[in-house]
Amino acid sequence: MAGTNSERELLTGGPAIVLVEPQLGENIGMVARAMANFGLSELRLVNPRDGWPSEKARSAASKADHVIDGVTVFETLEAAIADLNFVYATTARERYGFKPVRAPVVAVTTLRQRYVSGEKTGILFGRERWGLTNEEVALADEIVTFPVNPAFASLNIAQAVLLMSYEWMKSGMEDLGETPFQPVEQRPARKDELFGLFDHVEEALDARGYFRPAAKKPKMIDNLRAALSRRAFTAQEINIFRGVISSLDRFSRQSPRGAGAPQAGDKDGDDGHEDA
Repeated sequence: MAGTNSERELLTGGPAIVLVEPQLGENIGMVARAMANFGLSELRLVNPRDGWPSEKARSAASKADHVIDGVTVFETLEAAIADLNFVYATTARERYGFKPVRAPVVAVTTLRQRYVSGEKTGILFGRERWGLTNEEVALADEIVTFPVNPAFASLNIAQAVLLMSYEWMKSGMEDLGETPFQPVEQRPARKDELFGLFDHVEEALDARGYFRPAAKKPKMIDNLRAALSRRAFTAQEINIFRGVISSLDRFSRQSPRGAGAPQAGDKDGDDGHEDA
């Protein structure tokens, strides 16, 4: 889904995302795109297989150029995290050791608390095929693992980064005012506006011979009003409906028995009415 807007504030910062020996430039680009969607901007690469820079990565990033332009490359994982105060290692496999294992929501809460206090933090992601080695996990402070199907724990690297990035964004929603995308505030419609819609619709339908046979008209009007009042319209929505009806009224109205398709109530036509 597309939704970039250069006029809005670009969210940046957050923990560094560290990719250990990523293989394909396209995967790096998709990681950058996932990061940019959720306000992360610092991407570090450890010994990328196909080198850096990468036009394939830039293309796959879908205009997350600020992430791609800021990439730093390191020869070793130790060098990549040397300036960080606290690091999580991600894994979908069981690990036996002495490090705490956290769920993503717990991990990002810790990361945000440390980030706000001024610490530099990071999240490690392993190779596309087999992830992080035990030696690499040992360099982290804690482990974060995803609640995936135990019989099919097969997230790709961009998916894993997206999950952590989403949790990071969600953990800061209070600072953003719930969500950066708010609906346009609309005034609830008054009853007199709803009654005006009733009259407008009924007059337009009556002029076109909709209410036939005449004996059913009161019940048909009841059903119509029940349908139109089923939900609470806003004043703007009422105006939209009345604008549609007014637009239709610009065309000449047919006589009740005009030529063409069968009219409501004809033997060969479906009158479209259903008693409540």
